[in-house]
Amino acid sequence: MNLQRAMHLRLQQGFAAIAAIFLVVVLAALGGFMLTFSNTQQLTSAQDIQGTRAYWAAQAGLEWGIASAASCPAASGEPLITTLPQPIDTFTVVVTCTRQTYAEASSTPNVNFLQFTSVASSAGAVGSVGYIERSVSASQEK
Repeated sequence: MNLQRAMHLRLQQGFAAIAAIFLVVVLAALGGFMLTFSNTQQLTSAQDIQGTRAYWAAQAGLEWGIASAASCPAASGEPLITTLPQPIDTFTVVVTCTRQTYAEASSTPNVNFLQFTSVASSAGAVGSVGYIERSVSASQEK
């Protein structure tokens, strides 16, 4: 009986080591997943903040374009494209103004519609992780 019990114990030796190795591998995989998830969440948060900054830079460019509406081209349909002289919060801002002239009736003066578009973009290539671009537009009747 002792021989049978000794063989039974010998067959069970090493099971705890295999279970411990399996547990370490599972915990390492879980830690790696949590690290990847944390990095992704941090990158998404940073892009969201940059997107908000780009929106407000584009909004500032739009207001600048509306304030300088006198420089909008006199000819109908030809856009005036202006890059702001200095970047706003590391964003390059390009403002476009287009004039459309319409005649409502022969006795009334022509109506001018000004279309402003402001695009704020960060440095880098389109499609890269750090590239951010926001666009806003407005119309004005003169």
